[in-house]
Amino acid sequence: MTTPLPLEPIETASRDELAALQLERLKWSLNHAYEHSPVYRRKFDEAGVHPSELKSLADLARFPFTTKKDLRDSYPFGMFAVPQDQISRIHASSGTTGKPTVVAYTARDIDTWANLVARSVRAAGARRGDKVHISYGYGLFTGGLGAHYGAERAGLTVIPFGGGQTEKQVQLIQDFRPDIIMVTPSYMLAIADEMERQGIDPATCSLRIGIFGAEPWTNDMRAAIEQRMGITAVDIYGLSEVMGPGVASECAETKDGPTIWEDHFYPEVIDPDTGEVLPDGEFGELVFTSLTKEALPIIRYRTRDLTRLLPGTARTMRRMEKITGRSDDMLIIRGVNVFPTQIEELLLKQHALAPHYQIVLTKEGPMDVMTLNCEPCPETAPDYGALDAASKQLAYDIKSLIGVTAQVNVLEVNGIERSVGKARRVIDKRPK
Repeated sequence: MTTPLPLEPIETASRDELAALQLERLKWSLNHAYEHSPVYRRKFDEAGVHPSELKSLADLARFPFTTKKDLRDSYPFGMFAVPQDQISRIHASSGTTGKPTVVAYTARDIDTWANLVARSVRAAGARRGDKVHISYGYGLFTGGLGAHYGAERAGLTVIPFGGGQTEKQVQLIQDFRPDIIMVTPSYMLAIADEMERQGIDPATCSLRIGIFGAEPWTNDMRAAIEQRMGITAVDIYGLSEVMGPGVASECAETKDGPTIWEDHFYPEVIDPDTGEVLPDGEFGELVFTSLTKEALPIIRYRTRDLTRLLPGTARTMRRMEKITGRSDDMLIIRGVNVFPTQIEELLLKQHALAPHYQIVLTKEGPMDVMTLNCEPCPETAPDYGALDAASKQLAYDIKSLIGVTAQVNVLEVNGIERSVGKARRVIDKRPK
């Protein structure tokens, strides 16, 4: 058996050593943002704070938040903090609503990013000689290239497939026999479906590890994927505004929430309504400040992801509870707050139903109507009695446990459109 890749010393440094490094780097990051980004100079001046006033990590709470609106308002390059000739790469969000958010990297930023994704891959259990099949999309989306550079930096063999062409993905997984796959969890399910369509048992393929990110997914989904694929499934976390994949990642030996790479990103959790910083262990909105980024320093960025900060286990650095919802993913249906992952959790308990689903919201007069479209598992598709019982039980569970009425429609096998990237879980047809 090949040996695991070694840890970096900072991963097991003491909390005191880590805090000293964070304070030193935080002072640099605030100064860099103030001196070189007109947007941050204006925000700090309007808030009446100056980087010189940061004497402790707790002083960060005096500085203003950054939001996605700040990036959109300064589109395309207004928040960059280095001259154009120092920018090595530009990425952008998909921009499905309005202008995309644009982010930039210096050569040093790219190097840092590659190192942190390599650290994440090692934490997932990568070994020397492993092959990595990358099914994240390449291009402006940070997933594909972020995973690619990191896996190469870790010394692994990269198969840069990208998204789509699911039949060919299966063919190359069978032929190239990769050890690791990096992909969204929803597209992993689509690949598993295609394997079964071709008569291949997914659990017999060569994959040993799945590194999944880019969308919220539950621990129930993890268990379903692990059982079906015969792999260890770990969560990698990131967002383009902060860096991309590799801001945090789970360790294979614990699988208890992503470890935040705190030597490069300082986390806070705040009350989403008041902005007050909450103690570790309390549930709220995740906020990140970059400690080493040059091209686009990010100060107190409101991610909209909901979680809590937890003590380190496999590493000294703190963990965050697995993200299963975002404040901007929350649906309000007849006055009830609903997250798609709550529906997913209940769906996965019905073994006659497949884990593919879509929530459709409409209105009948003044009333919201929620329809849950789902699919049968192929082996139970002909058993209409079992499917009817499963759909009725699911509707009952949604009503009793979440508090909303849902019309559950069981479509035919493959009735839900498969996504090659982030799954589109909600279609909201209600009038704005």
